[in-house]
Amino acid sequence: MNSLDELIALAATEQDGGRPRLVIAPCAERFVLRAALLAAERGLVEPVFIGARERACALAETLCPTFADFEFVDCADDRAAVALAVDYFRSGRAQLVMKGLVPTATLLKAVLAKDAGLVAPGGILSLVSVFDAPPQPPRPGEEAAPQQPRLMLLTDAGVNIRPNLQRKADIIKNALSVARALGMPSPRVAVLAATEKVNFPAMPATLDADLLSKMADDGVFGDARVAGPLALDLAVSPRAASLKGVENPVAGHADILVAPEIESGNILYKAITTLLGAPIASVVVGSRMPVVVPSRGDSERSKFASIALAAHLAKLSAPSAPQGHHS
Repeated sequence: MNSLDELIALAATEQDGGRPRLVIAPCAERFVLRAALLAAERGLVEPVFIGARERACALAETLCPTFADFEFVDCADDRAAVALAVDYFRSGRAQLVMKGLVPTATLLKAVLAKDAGLVAPGGILSLVSVFDAPPQPPRPGEEAAPQQPRLMLLTDAGVNIRPNLQRKADIIKNALSVARALGMPSPRVAVLAATEKVNFPAMPATLDADLLSKMADDGVFGDARVAGPLALDLAVSPRAASLKGVENPVAGHADILVAPEIESGNILYKAITTLLGAPIASVVVGSRMPVVVPSRGDSERSKFASIALAAHLAKLSAPSAPQGHHS
C-alpha cells in the first residue's frame, strides 16, 4: 500500500464473509457519528452504537435516514458504555472498538483491565499513526524527479507519556507490526531526537536512540533497520542527509518515526494535520483488537481513515472472527 486512499480501498474490498462490527462508545458526538456512518456506507464496517439514544438520534437525524436500522444500546453513563463496548469484543459480538466523546484514558483503562484479558502480560498499548509521506525536494545538484507515493508511520503521539528504554523498544515492535500489515518489507525506523549525536545526560533521548539502534543490530527488531538518534530532517529528507554527510539506509528514507516522548510526538502529529492539512489514520495497538481513538481535533477524513486502518488490521489478525450484519 502506497497511500491512505489505497488502504481505504483495500479495507473495503477485503471484507468477504461480512464486515467487522465496530462498536462506538459513547456515540453521541457528531463527527464520530459521521465517520462511522460513512465507513458503513463504504462497506468497511457495521457500526454498533452505545450511548444516550435521544441525543445520538437527534445528531444522526440529518446524517443518515436509516440510522434506526443499526444496532443501538441505550446507555447514558459514559463509563458503563465503554465497559459494554469492551464486553462486546470479549464476547465476539464486535471486532473493533472506537472512542466517542470520552477521555482516551477512560477507554484505555477498560482495555487494560486485567479481567478484560485483552493485553498479554508485559505487553503495552501505543498509538500508531499512518499518513501519506509529503514530497521531498531533490538532493543538491539533482533535478527534481517524480516521487512514488508512500506511507509513513508516527509513534507514539497519544498514549505513553515518557517511555523508558524498554517501553520504547515495545513501542517500536508495535509500530513494526502495523508497518508489516501495510506491506512494508524491512521497515526503516528513525528514532528521533534533537540531534544525531549522543548528548547524555543533557539529552537522555539521544542515548536511548543509540541503544535502540544497537539493539536492532543484535536482531531485537527482526529485519527492521533502526537508526538513531536522528533529527527529523535527517530522518525524512534525502537532501538534508546528503548536506550533512550522513550515510545510513534509514536517513532520508524513514518509514517509521519514533518520538522520544508524547509531547514531541503530539506536536509532530498536530503539525501534520494542521500545518500540512493532511489526514492521518491512527489506532491504538498492543491489545487483541485495534482501538480507534480519534482526537477531538481530527478531521472527519482522519477519523474515517482510522476506521479503515483498524478494519484492515482486524482482518489480518483475526480473519475467522465472528462477523456481523444489520440488526
